[in-house]
Amino acid sequence: MLEIAAVFISLTAALAYLNHRFIGFPPTIGVMAIALGFSLLLQGLSALGHSVLEDSIETMMNRIDFNDLLMNGMLSLLLFAGALHINLADLRERRWAIGSLATLGVLVSTALIGACAYGVFQLFGFQVSWIYCLLFGALISPTDPIAVLGIMRSAGAPKPLEITIVGESLFNDGVAVVVFTVLLGILAAGEIPSAGEIGWLFVEEAIGGMLFGALLGWIVYRMLKSIDQYQVEVLLTLALVIGGYTLATHLHLSGPIAMVVAGLIIGNQGRLHAMSDKTRENVDNFWELIDEILNAVLFVLIGMELLLLPFTWLYLAIGATLMLSILVIRLLTIGLPFSLIRLRGGVPRGTIRLLTWGGLRGGISVALALALPAGEERNLLLNITYIIVLFSILVQGLSIGRLVRHICGNEPRTH
Repeated sequence: MLEIAAVFISLTAALAYLNHRFIGFPPTIGVMAIALGFSLLLQGLSALGHSVLEDSIETMMNRIDFNDLLMNGMLSLLLFAGALHINLADLRERRWAIGSLATLGVLVSTALIGACAYGVFQLFGFQVSWIYCLLFGALISPTDPIAVLGIMRSAGAPKPLEITIVGESLFNDGVAVVVFTVLLGILAAGEIPSAGEIGWLFVEEAIGGMLFGALLGWIVYRMLKSIDQYQVEVLLTLALVIGGYTLATHLHLSGPIAMVVAGLIIGNQGRLHAMSDKTRENVDNFWELIDEILNAVLFVLIGMELLLLPFTWLYLAIGATLMLSILVIRLLTIGLPFSLIRLRGGVPRGTIRLLTWGGLRGGISVALALALPAGEERNLLLNITYIIVLFSILVQGLSIGRLVRHICGNEPRTH
């Protein structure tokens, strides 16, 4: 593991330098784009008979469990770091919009994308069962907080839009994981659980995760308030995330939701009432570095995953068709409720377009696709998911800033 970590941290540092020095893309997009280009170069050299380097890196990539690394390692740290800088008052002000997008929006999107995927797979000659199509709908529905956070902040979106998009992305992955888990259980058991069983699982995972995160956040907040030693306080926040996420998983609670709630408590109550200026500065710097480093490593891994996927042009055609369908479905699931809200005022101009185009898919979708049972369906869905994630990050991520400037102009962020 030390050898793998050394290789990928060194590679990430080199790619981050190249991007900052010569390309100038947003950091996460830049390192992923270069890593993707590096993957294509290795495949080109392999086609010409020079496959030693590609074989070495492919062997190393095969030793990494991407699903376990992201879902049980990186995700807790990234979600906490993201929630740490979200203003709770802003989030509370838009709680209904964020709550509906993160719950009902995910459920409706899962069903619509699943139905659409079933038709598209049939159209291209693939016989994929309904349950796998719904699993695809569940794993591709959530917008990825890791992809969204940095990009939306650098895009200069008005504050209400940024809070809505970021707030949705922080919570909807937890809901999507619950939906995905239920569907995966149905696939394994071969029978549909009762509505009561599904409802209890949602309460246990999502609501239980919120309460558990609030409890952990409050305990650590009280501990922070009782001391003034920034080294110990930084260590307490790190223990909260790593230990809390692990404990939530063992208790069958939603670790992602727990970490978001804990991050909101520490980032608001903790920053205001339990930290000195020196502690606040060190805690912020520590978690910003964790966020930037892990984001960069994660997106390099996404770029290098191309080496492990058997690619055909047919997959690209299916992915493009489904990507267009997903954008239309997101427009519908956002447009209808927000059109009703707009009638009462208070919705900034361009909200629907920006929420539609700003709903980026990322590493969480790839990680969930990797959790599917081995088989032809998994290979197909993993390839399609990867193509959609690449389009989402490279095309939507690189153009969202221009769309923000076009729609909002010089509109202030405090709008």
